[in-house]
Amino acid sequence: MKLIGLTGGIATGKSTVSAMFREAGIPVIDADELAREVVEPGQPALADLAARFPGTLTPDGRLDRAKLGARIFADPSERAALAAITHPRIHALAMERTSALAAQGVPAAIYDAALLIENKLHEGMDGVILVTCPPEVQLARLRSRNALSEADAKLRIASQMPVEQKAPFATWVIDNGGTLEATRAQVEKVISAFVG
Repeated sequence: MKLIGLTGGIATGKSTVSAMFREAGIPVIDADELAREVVEPGQPALADLAARFPGTLTPDGRLDRAKLGARIFADPSERAALAAITHPRIHALAMERTSALAAQGVPAAIYDAALLIENKLHEGMDGVILVTCPPEVQLARLRSRNALSEADAKLRIASQMPVEQKAPFATWVIDNGGTLEATRAQVEKVISAFVG
């Protein structure tokens, strides 16, 4: 089975592109979904996070993502601590899902991960799709989507590897700064490149 990485900066439209792959019948393993699974109540990662980041659980014992986000986006060492707790568990779950798809005879799947390049996950893949959009579009989308101030939105964008540094690792680049139709046409070209 071919495993293709999908990545991009925050608010570049990676989720939109991911949905288009799903609509085309390509299975998508979403690292964000896996990240939510590994911190569900009763999971070891949640207990580890509660110990390392006191005050980040809701009254009903779930992870308060907003509180945790406020702490980690402002401090690289806090982000590293979060990654040390969650990333190995997310990776193990991703490998489990990948193996299950391969066992079903699925010819190709997408692994959707914002930190694909940063965590060197792309190294074992059959290709990388990078989703981009103009910086001003990215900033506007992030502010609108997360109701952030311009300063907070810029801080979150700056917390990730710049798209220009990810570009050399990309097999395909999808510009998601235009219409949905234009993005869909690019997705279809990429599908024919790795499925065909």
